[in-house]
Amino acid sequence: MAELINRPAYLNQLIQNKDVDLVKIVTGIRRCGKSALLDLFHQYLVESGITESNIIHMNLESLRYRSITDYLTFYDYVSERIAKEGKTYLIFDEPQAVEHWEKAIESFRLDFDVDIYITGSNAYMLSSEFSTLLSGRYIEIRLLPLSFKEFLTFYEFSESITMEEKFQRYLQFGGMPILREYHFNEPRSNQALEGIYSTVVLRDVLQRNPQADQATMQKIMLFLCSNIGSITSPNSIGNVLSNEGDIKTGKVKNIAGKTVEKYIAMLRSAFIVSSVGRYDVKGRQLLKTLGKNYIVDIGFRNMLLGYRDVDRGHILENIVYLELIRRDYNVYIGKVGETEIDFVAEKPNEKLYIQVTESMQSTETRERELRPLRMISDNYEKIVLSMDHSYINSYDGIKSINLIDWLLM
Repeated sequence: MAELINRPAYLNQLIQNKDVDLVKIVTGIRRCGKSALLDLFHQYLVESGITESNIIHMNLESLRYRSITDYLTFYDYVSERIAKEGKTYLIFDEPQAVEHWEKAIESFRLDFDVDIYITGSNAYMLSSEFSTLLSGRYIEIRLLPLSFKEFLTFYEFSESITMEEKFQRYLQFGGMPILREYHFNEPRSNQALEGIYSTVVLRDVLQRNPQADQATMQKIMLFLCSNIGSITSPNSIGNVLSNEGDIKTGKVKNIAGKTVEKYIAMLRSAFIVSSVGRYDVKGRQLLKTLGKNYIVDIGFRNMLLGYRDVDRGHILENIVYLELIRRDYNVYIGKVGETEIDFVAEKPNEKLYIQVTESMQSTETRERELRPLRMISDNYEKIVLSMDHSYINSYDGIKSINLIDWLLM
């Protein structure tokens, strides 16, 4: 087995849920480290005294299991191998390869003393059939590509490289674990990302939605990548794309808002895009219209559009969004009167208001970023994150924090 890189935050979630009578489902975009996480968990089980005979670990995309195509063969194969004594830990990678796999999973749960862990690369695995069978009896652990903190432990850097330079690499290459093999070689890294991206689009989107058009999908994806952090609606995206016309023929092709909405939902199901709704801070309600879309890993965006420094503000915003999700916040875009707050982040007993900007040095930017925060009258924490290293760490109670420091907290 290749050397496994620890991802303690996620491993601990699995450990905390060990032996709880819920199916543990690790979801996330392809190649973000789900199988490696289950390997880590397998290792943890062995180290904590569970014998190998009490662990069944199968990757159902492997040809080794090519004869297991439906739930009955799956059920028979596994039941024969379940230990006679003690609890058996069932670890299944990508069980969607098996038709009606969820029936077998539910049956293992009912018939044997088992603890079940599975991975999946698209949200269809949590489809209605599965949810109905296992209603309330599963827990989803959403795995994201590497955070900046993980990125620093994942790669080996020479001692002369500053923290800013390391962060610059993170902004450029993103956090897909596979890139470690290419040591920041840009052409090779882009090839690897392109391979993952094509697989996601072909297998997790187009295969499941045969009616979808690949060219339209690509146009929408490129639009989302170019407009990270911009407030859009499906209708406005449809209008922009309709006006652009077809690249090859030059003909204008009308793309309706409803179509855009469907395609974004498909990209969300493949875990490559996240959509964030708006929240009216004063009216305390979620708004139905106009949200933002973020990409699951900034490396994909740079691979599709090319890396440009001019977009840094939006790239930073995307990174903050992902970090808030990793820290278990529910995240919204805040609306205060006519102004916007980048993020309202909530937990049951905690709330943060966050603005993200490249720099607070100019008076104009400073006023623009602080104004919406000053308009909020409650006492929850208000923060501006920027790349500045400033001796000023607060403006009238609004905290000013260096973004890298915040990511490493």
